Amino acid sequence: MRIGMLLWAVATLGAAGTATAQYKVIGPDGRVTYTDRPPVTEDGKVTNLGRAGSGGAAPAGAAAEGSLPFELRQVVARYPVILYAGASCAPCDAARRLLQERGIPYNERQIVTDEDTAALERLSGGRTIPSLGVGAQVLRGFSPTDWAGYLDVAGYPRDSRLPRGWRPAPPAPLVARAAVAPPSAPAPAEPAARAPALPPADAASPAIRF
Repeated sequence: MRIGMLLWAVATLGAAGTATAQYKVIGPDGRVTYTDRPPVTEDGKVTNLGRAGSGGAAPAGAAAEGSLPFELRQVVARYPVILYAGASCAPCDAARRLLQERGIPYNERQIVTDEDTAALERLSGGRTIPSLGVGAQVLRGFSPTDWAGYLDVAGYPRDSRLPRGWRPAPPAPLVARAAVAPPSAPAPAEPAARAPALPPADAASPAIRF
């Protein structure tokens, strides 16, 4: 399996300093620190960053990084994961299951139109779906072994760390669609010309003769 040297080097350097903090502590002076042990303080503000299995539903979507554990937020910031897929595609369904079972926060871009296909070709050099983006790397075609290798190197945990209730954001097209303007309202019809009013009947009026 071939892995980009730049991705490997950066991920290897970053792995040594991967934080596992569960708590964010804001001291009385405003200083922010992170710790993996429950702090004992009455003067500071403590925020539980949460781990897998913590109660409460989390917002949908990898973009909602505030709902992710600290360790995942760090990896997502460096190497965001994007799935390029189709709506009706058996390999795409298998790709979604792999990412969800492993607990990978990802966003999905669907390939529907010719514009989407052309954009995918510019990104990956091909038109194969599903494809996976890990940072700047785009892997063409579904290969569980290759995908797992890149995710490992990027620093994603092999077991899910997603909060309970987390779900990916709804898929969006790869190329944004232009908004369709609503049909304009028809111009109001010109009022019909009114016939001139007849003068009121008057006894002094001359009689009309036929």
